[in-house]
Amino acid sequence: MSTKPANRDIVIIGGGIIGCTSAYFLTRHPAYNPTLHKITLLEASKIAGGASGKAGGLLALWAYPSNIVPLSFKLHAELAKTHDGEKNWGYRQVNCGQLAATGRLLSSKEGYKPQHADSVSLGKRDQEAHAKLMAAGIPNELTWISADCVRNYDAMGELGETAQVHPYQFTTAMARLAEERGVKITLGSVLTIGKADRAVSSVTYEDKASLEKLTIPATDVIIAAGPWTRTVYPSAPIGALRAHSVTIRPSKPLSAHAIFTEIRLPKSNTSAKFSKLAHGKTVTPEIYARPDGEAYACGEGDSLVPLPKTTEDVEVVAAKCQDIIDYISSISDELKDGEVTTRQACYLPQVEAASGGPLIGKTGVKGLLMATGHTCWGIQNGPATGKLISEFVFDGNAKSASIGGLDPRKVL
Repeated sequence: MSTKPANRDIVIIGGGIIGCTSAYFLTRHPAYNPTLHKITLLEASKIAGGASGKAGGLLALWAYPSNIVPLSFKLHAELAKTHDGEKNWGYRQVNCGQLAATGRLLSSKEGYKPQHADSVSLGKRDQEAHAKLMAAGIPNELTWISADCVRNYDAMGELGETAQVHPYQFTTAMARLAEERGVKITLGSVLTIGKADRAVSSVTYEDKASLEKLTIPATDVIIAAGPWTRTVYPSAPIGALRAHSVTIRPSKPLSAHAIFTEIRLPKSNTSAKFSKLAHGKTVTPEIYARPDGEAYACGEGDSLVPLPKTTEDVEVVAAKCQDIIDYISSISDELKDGEVTTRQACYLPQVEAASGGPLIGKTGVKGLLMATGHTCWGIQNGPATGKLISEFVFDGNAKSASIGGLDPRKVL
């Protein structure tokens, strides 16, 4: 005698990349039936309002953890093929490398002046610059790094081992595609997760528009709240690291490269444009050229300001953004002479446990799953996490990857 399929009320907490890919893959699972399975995605502010909309978007086979990276990298390629990711979220393969360089001084007020449009190269300088770049191991097409700054360059992997997406476009596309299959996206801050008989039973939240407290039934709850995980699960070992970034429209097109830099800043007097603390120091901004013509750059993280209530309340420190701009301008005229289009900040989730992270799977409460702590690799590992979560919900366990080391019950 066959058993009648049960109705399911599935609630996803968090509208970042992990929540959105979970929603997407739940609606693509063979067992998903929209007449029986109601999926609600709860997001406190807006879809991709945090790191998922402000990250670099680098995808790499050498990322971590190694038990889900290959699956996620493959799924990214499949998603791009299925939904025209090249057009819809800037998916493409990129070259990636580590660059050691020495920065140039910037003037105190104006920075470097753009080169005159009517200037003509005499040729000798170009040949010398090219020779310097080749001697340092710089690829032929990576012409937007000043030759006088380069000390060394090392490729990171082969072509085909790194790619990129535009994180905001990718995350919102996953949300839209899930919505088209029946997912309901609701803006509201989760207050409590109700439990009965050691199983989840409901989720109570405050509606963003009306401020009304509402409760919806839940047979399955997926915590995908990133750095805000502790607001709904206080004992979770998840911290938060603030990261600033900028986008620049360069003066000339950039080649498809993602560059991890190590820039030795010059010693200077007080008229220099660098902050006083940076004189003579080494800084490590990352630079990603994007297919839309912009360049993304981010700096080091900090824990100076506690995690705010929502992504809309994140404080952006202008000086930290300016430091990033100055650092990368010190090694590239194309970036120095470009137009700064965005100054922003976000918080990355950090697993505060010896086992590291992310945390993906069961929590010990029936129906309560956790998918969080992806650090800077949330975009990279979002598809694999979403697929695995769909398997936990409909199959009872992960099928596509062996993730026993990521079991949340080991640290909760």
